[in-house]
Amino acid sequence: MISEKIVPPRLPEQWSSSYISYWQPMLKDDQITSGICWFDYEQNRCRIDGLFNPWSEEKTGHRLWMSEIVTASEGKTKKSKIAYYREPAERDTEYEAVVLDDDSEVCHEVLLTQDVLLQYQASYAGSQNLLGRETEAWTFTKPGKGPSTYYFVKGTNQLIRMVTGDPAVHASVRDFPNFTTHVIADEIFSDIV
Repeated sequence: MISEKIVPPRLPEQWSSSYISYWQPMLKDDQITSGICWFDYEQNRCRIDGLFNPWSEEKTGHRLWMSEIVTASEGKTKKSKIAYYREPAERDTEYEAVVLDDDSEVCHEVLLTQDVLLQYQASYAGSQNLLGRETEAWTFTKPGKGPSTYYFVKGTNQLIRMVTGDPAVHASVRDFPNFTTHVIADEIFSDIV
């Protein structure tokens, strides 16, 4: 009997989702944050907006919101940032928002490639139920980065969770609860005002 080999999915040409970023296990200083991301592989660009995680408010004195627009087709990335400083008040804590200088860097690849599973020769790791959906897990190791497991809704190319690291030790987790392949407007990738 010949067993059918399961081929790793490629991400859709365009996709977007909100995300929740947290850790397994959650350690004392770990944070749970959220944001939104857009990926357009046809134009070789992406954008991620949200509170940065990991980010130590204790060490830096502030939380950090960042919008990163990667236009790999033009070889660049731009990061716009806002620092949120806690200001003790009489009764409640208030935050002061301070716009930081933008950063621009050279970048020739989007933050998550469309064929990441093929690129790193991912292996099928079984199925399980996540966020109310049956999923298929794929594991791989990026050189110098440690293990990763990506979960896709079963039989699709819809990413629902990314785990980077070993959850038995400490791993970064990103959930994508409302993954969509609707057309992304060009304005999403425009410079931030």
